[in-house]
Order: sequence, then C-alpha cells, then structure tokens
Amino acid sequence: MNFEHPVLSSLLPVVFLISIGFVAGRAKLLRQEAVRDLTNLVFLVLAQALLFRTMSSVHLESLDLRPVFQYFVVAGALFFIMLMMYGRDSRASVLALASIFSNTLMIGVPLIGLAYGEPGQVLLFTLISLHALVLLTMATVVLEMQMAYEHAAEHGESRHMLKTVGMAIKNAVLHPVPLPILIGLIYAQTGMGLHPVVDKPLQLLGASFGPVALVLVGITLAQTPVGENFKGALKISVVKTFVHPMLMAAAGYAMGMRGLHLAVMVVAAALPIGANVFLFSQRYQKEEDVVTAAVAVSTALALVSITLIMALLPMLPA
Repeated sequence: MNFEHPVLSSLLPVVFLISIGFVAGRAKLLRQEAVRDLTNLVFLVLAQALLFRTMSSVHLESLDLRPVFQYFVVAGALFFIMLMMYGRDSRASVLALASIFSNTLMIGVPLIGLAYGEPGQVLLFTLISLHALVLLTMATVVLEMQMAYEHAAEHGESRHMLKTVGMAIKNAVLHPVPLPILIGLIYAQTGMGLHPVVDKPLQLLGASFGPVALVLVGITLAQTPVGENFKGALKISVVKTFVHPMLMAAAGYAMGMRGLHLAVMVVAAALPIGANVFLFSQRYQKEEDVVTAAVAVSTALALVSITLIMALLPMLPA
C-alpha cells in the first residue's frame, strides 16, 4: 500500500486521531464534564485562533464567492427534497437539516488543511463563515412556520414569526464560528498585519486545533448510543455522505466549477453531520435520538465516501 498517496496521506492522520479519541472514550479516560470542558476549549479558544489568524491575511478581492453560492444552491435544493420525503412537518425539518449540514469545523478544517493546504482552507473558511448563518436560518424559518401552523391547528393561536426569524439570524451571526472569520477579514482590510508577539501564540493555538478536535470527535463517538436508531440514522447518513456530495459534484461541474474549488466544495458536502444539528434537534425536541445516532453513523460512512471522492475527483476532465 502506498502511504504517500495524496488521499491516504490526508485521511490516515484523521482516522488515526479519531481512533485514539474513540479508544480513550471507550476506556473512560475522560469524565463527561471533562469532555464538555474540552469541547469549550476547542470551539472557544483553539478554533477562534485558527480562524482569525488565517483570515486576517486574506483580502476581500481575492475571495471567490461563486463556489460557496453554488454550494448553498445544492444544499438548499436537497433540503427541500428531503423535507418533502420526510413528511413536510416540523420533525421533517430537523431530519432534512441533518441531510445537508456538514461538520465543516472539527473534521473539515484539519482534513482540507492536510489535503489542499492553506488555499483550500481559505475557501473552506469562506464557506464556514456563511454555513451556519444560511443553513440554520433557512431550517429555523421553515421549522418555525411548520410549528406555528401545527400550534395554530391545535390551539387556534399564532406565533410571532418575524421575532423568531430575527433571533435566528442574530444567533447565527454571533455564533463563535463565523464571528472570528468576519473579524479576521475586517482586520485584514486594514493592511496592518499581525505583530509576531500576537501571531506566534495564535499560530501555536491554531496548530493544536486539528489534532485536539479530531480526538474529541472520537471520544464523542465512543459515548454516542446508536442501537435501535441505527436504521433511521443510516438513511440520513447515506444521503449526507453520498447523495449530497454526488449532487454537489454534478451541479458544480455543470456550472463550470473545476480544480480546487470543486474539490473543496464536494469534500465539504461529503463531511459527516455537524454538531449544530444535534443542538438544533435538542432545542426543538425533535428526533434527538435519531440525530445523535446519525452523527456517529455519518462519521463512519464519511471515511468511505471522502476516500472515494478524493480518489475520483482528479479523474474528472478539466
């Protein structure tokens, strides 16, 4: 086996680190409280440093938003297709969101960094800056409309939709993931750069994000029950890790996307379900058990789908 192959050299470190976390989780080396604290460290310290530092040297004129726009067109279309298939009720909105919402941060960032370097990461960060804002707001609006309809049908009362939508947009913008990206971009436009005294600590913190985040993914998987929810979780996971990237590849190629842009967007679509979907399901108390199981199952399936995608993408004609 050629371990120097680009696909293997990118994926094997990811698999290895997740496996270490899984073993640690099974061995109960970390208490549940420690896992929560580690999650806070990853999201609120390490991710902030990586996202801000990378985007603080990127100028707006160098960003290409077309691949990101095309990504959201495909994701939005798949969301509404799955919404119809799952029954067009409030429960269906959560399952449809799980079919399109990727773990772009904890798995996507280290994977894209290993496979495509900083140019790939900049493109992914551009997607991440809008990912939660666009997809969570879309799902919230649809779900709130469905719940308002269901509530009105049951009680004859109405909800304040505009207030709910406004809160969804506010929460998405002030989320700890897109915020440092936006602040970093704004800072980059000043042209001041980062002083080495600031830049070096941010570099060290950012470098530790990938391995710590992937070990944390493994620990979380070890503590996630699948059991009786496996069938429903598998259905969602197949759509997320195989159907979503296939649609992205076909639509992106048809719309003229090539090279790095196509590769990053398709790999992003193939990533497993992001943790925000679990939080979303908990918030609305809809399909929590199935979504939790789907996060675990989709992570396992994504190792297969991403391997195939990264191997096949270079074979597409230019």
